[in-house]
Amino acid sequence: MTTQQLVSEIQKKKSFLCIGLDVDLNKIPAYLLQEEDPIFAFNKAIIDATHELCVAYKPNTAFYEAYGIKGWKSLQKTIDYLNEKHPEIFTIADAKRGDIGNTSTMYAKAFFEDLAFDSVTVAPYMGKDSVEPFLAFKDKHTIMLALTSNEGAFDFQTKTVHDKELYKQVIETSKTWKNSQNLMYVVGATKAEYLAAIRKIIPNSFLLVPGVGAQGGSLEEVCKYGMTDTVGLLINSSRGIIYASNCNDFAEAATKKARELQRQMAKILDL
Repeated sequence: MTTQQLVSEIQKKKSFLCIGLDVDLNKIPAYLLQEEDPIFAFNKAIIDATHELCVAYKPNTAFYEAYGIKGWKSLQKTIDYLNEKHPEIFTIADAKRGDIGNTSTMYAKAFFEDLAFDSVTVAPYMGKDSVEPFLAFKDKHTIMLALTSNEGAFDFQTKTVHDKELYKQVIETSKTWKNSQNLMYVVGATKAEYLAAIRKIIPNSFLLVPGVGAQGGSLEEVCKYGMTDTVGLLINSSRGIIYASNCNDFAEAATKKARELQRQMAKILDL
């Protein structure tokens, strides 16, 4: 999927919502555990209920890898279902990979070729040669961790090195890498006050913004400081939507929560 196709979908749906498919078998409705593949059954129900309200889905691969080969097969079935039934949806493998040379190439092949995701999240700590192999794939997007929403982000990311915060140096350096036009960036919603500074460095890049909802981030604040002429934002909500209910009405409850966010987004887009 190209960036322009993503922008067109945002405009069509009046939504820049991304739904995180972070499936914990301890939190899904008990009756689904009787299914042959409870994880896929849960995901399919969420997708069927919410796909008209969002433009992206983001499975966090840890929630699948934790269940071994069965979990990986559930991830495969989920992405296959999305690509077949809803090819207009932008798909994100939230894998946070990052290694050098051929290892990164193999990670990229796993998510871009074998699983056919549109994008994958990566960690930039090992630098240029850990990210460029992902950027080499045409019409695929690499979403680099820039400023995250967790408490530990302050351990390194905001430290000042040579009179400049490290996260700013990381973003600036990434712009010099080959095929950097394929980069998107993760910026946590709980760091909304930093968005203005980030936009001075990458005024047009798409930002994946987790932390709205359960983590307390403000949609209005993120949009105030981070929105571009082409929106430039994917706002992710995971737990707040998919676990809105753990009863038989879980899909309907997820729809209600997703619609609430979509309506807020539509209102912001209409301003």
